Amino acid sequence: MKKVHNIIFDLGGVFINLDFQKTTQAFQQLGIQNFQQFFSQNHSNDLFIALETGKITANEFFELLRKTTGINADNQTITDAWNAMLLNFPPERIEWLNKINKQYPVYLFSNTNIIHYNCFMQLFQRDVGMQNFNEQFLKAYYSHEMGMRKPDADGFEYILQQNNLKPEETLFIDDTLANINTAKALGFQTIHLTAPQTVLDLRL
Repeated sequence: MKKVHNIIFDLGGVFINLDFQKTTQAFQQLGIQNFQQFFSQNHSNDLFIALETGKITANEFFELLRKTTGINADNQTITDAWNAMLLNFPPERIEWLNKINKQYPVYLFSNTNIIHYNCFMQLFQRDVGMQNFNEQFLKAYYSHEMGMRKPDADGFEYILQQNNLKPEETLFIDDTLANINTAKALGFQTIHLTAPQTVLDLRL
């Protein structure tokens, strides 16, 4: 590995534990038997992409999901099912990050949405006892705020341009192979983090 000057981290599966199956099961209980055709780690349909890129609001998402699937569930019930995949922030990973961010400029690039954002900010306070997850980074980039999402190249290019970063000097760490492949194609150094490996196993 060449000398690293900057690090861009993913969020889910890197700092927060996820279980996509919990959300799939929750929506199955609401009557959506084919939920994985809508959303999984490696696939999002147009409705979920619109939510992740901020093109629709949470309320519009709820209405469109009810219309698309025919389920009769209120907003809070849908929210709870959608958030079921968000498990916890292991505090030791944040302790590790607090050492790394003293050695390198660190950034976050996460595909997320306003519903998950509100939930994981509360989980961070619950699990770690700190107020603001974003303060762990020089800058945190979220797809629903940027209007861009991984694995599309434009989000990566935007972060490079905004911070005057060179891809060959920047390490990108993510748990999804499609995102890693885009970063590699753009010239980033990459680490594909796969379970049971965690950031605590990395030698940076």
